[in-house]
Amino acid sequence: MLSEAQAQTAKPVVTETLSTELRLQVQDLAQAGAKAGMPAQARVEVQVGQLDPRLKLAPCAQVQPYLPTGLQMWGRTRIGLRCIDGRARWNVTLPVQVKVYARALVAAEPLASGVSLTQAQLAMAEIDIASVAGAVFTDAAGLTGRSLVRPVAAGEAISSSSLRARQWFAAGETVQVRVSGPGFAVAGEGQAMAAGLEGQNVKIRFENGRMVTGRVVGERRVEVLL
Repeated sequence: MLSEAQAQTAKPVVTETLSTELRLQVQDLAQAGAKAGMPAQARVEVQVGQLDPRLKLAPCAQVQPYLPTGLQMWGRTRIGLRCIDGRARWNVTLPVQVKVYARALVAAEPLASGVSLTQAQLAMAEIDIASVAGAVFTDAAGLTGRSLVRPVAAGEAISSSSLRARQWFAAGETVQVRVSGPGFAVAGEGQAMAAGLEGQNVKIRFENGRMVTGRVVGERRVEVLL
């Protein structure tokens, strides 16, 4: 807690701007959080926003930035700020924008919905992958023949959300199932209860009658995480 002398000298948190020291701490924390999920050779830029000007925060000798539970440091997100040394302990969030620049495949020309991709229609470019909805790609050969579900502008990333999902197996087919959890992993076979669309969940029935739900990860392959 603040002593009487400290209370007289402690500066209140300014709602419009942050101190240079606190701003740097926020940037460092956001960068560290982003690096946990970004590809190698990517670079991160953090733009720190402003506190809500309607906030009336009490003086605080020490403000601690932290990563809020469940929030990714990716795109438009928020950093927590809490007073840990003051007469009034407060806890607020600060808007930040985290940009992650990496090389990925983009459209070399405007592409219409329904187009079947060729390598000539693709190019590599450095883009902000944090602003892209869905996963991005770096292997042009892996995209060849895939169909678009929406138009893609020249220079726009080819992402998983712009591609038609592939069907890896039909209902009733036998599929390979990998079940994993903390400290273990087992594999077996089961029968698909529905068609297996890439990246989507499907129910699988084992020979003993047990049912599980897993994610379609490839040709006749399903992954179950426990």
